[in-house]
Amino acid sequence: MLLFLTSFIWGLGFVAQRVGMDYVGPFTFNSIRFALGSLVLVPLILLRKKPQVSCHSLLPFMRFRIKFLGGVLAGLVLFAAASFQQMGLVYTTAGNAGFITGLYVVIVPILGLIFRQYTNAGTWIGAFLAAAGLYLLCVTEKLTVSLGDFLVFVGAFLWAVHVLIIGWLSPKIESLKLASIQFAVCSILSLIAAVITEIITLQNIYHGAIPILYGGLLSVGIAYTLQVVAQKNTHPAHAAILLSLEAVFAATGGWLILDETFSTRGMLGCALMLTGMLLSQLWGMLLEPRVLINQNNLDSPLRK
Repeated sequence: MLLFLTSFIWGLGFVAQRVGMDYVGPFTFNSIRFALGSLVLVPLILLRKKPQVSCHSLLPFMRFRIKFLGGVLAGLVLFAAASFQQMGLVYTTAGNAGFITGLYVVIVPILGLIFRQYTNAGTWIGAFLAAAGLYLLCVTEKLTVSLGDFLVFVGAFLWAVHVLIIGWLSPKIESLKLASIQFAVCSILSLIAAVITEIITLQNIYHGAIPILYGGLLSVGIAYTLQVVAQKNTHPAHAAILLSLEAVFAATGGWLILDETFSTRGMLGCALMLTGMLLSQLWGMLLEPRVLINQNNLDSPLRK
């Protein structure tokens, strides 16, 4: 139920991000929401008593250095991924953004080949289905792609890179501290970009307060915490299915709240993409029930 609720919150998060663009620029939106997400995690960090990772045996200065440098690295990639996604939402629908962003679960194992993280046949079949679905959803009969869909697709690649970085850093840094630091870094970088490229007014921020608060407190802060708690006692296959519903909730929310619709071609594309996402995640677990997925690589809670 917690993972189902997490997917629901993240799916509607795309709607909040889309609505927020009516009031503030993408960098302003990200700056505020990631600042809120970082602050939400502070009480949880203070209440946490036991370190999660082995770095607690290092000297305090070394621990601080690892956390700081790791958080900055993750924050830089998070800033790039979130920026492309948010800029893309200015020009595309919440439903399209949800399904295109979800492609990162297919891209992650493919990029993992660079680090000799070999994958299975399910990944390649899933990638083929997802690519076919992406073509039907985004490429028009005139063989053109909208700017928004292209920007979100670039963001999906960056989210995949982010997942790999988190998987590398997570054994070295407590997950909540890593999340809070990288959220703060992303917020600062977004603020700098907003000051340079956008006009920031308190009135516009006030009018966009609801989607901004949703994106910061619920989508970034609360949903991430729910995922961390829920995946401790959930079978990876169940988690994979439930978290993939995020794209479906994004499309449903866009339809109910923003009156967004898919063509028959687009719906077929979404179905193929969702099938590809699920197949790439579940293939190994269906054939080898004992195989477990590291929760840090199963999904990147920091892409919302």
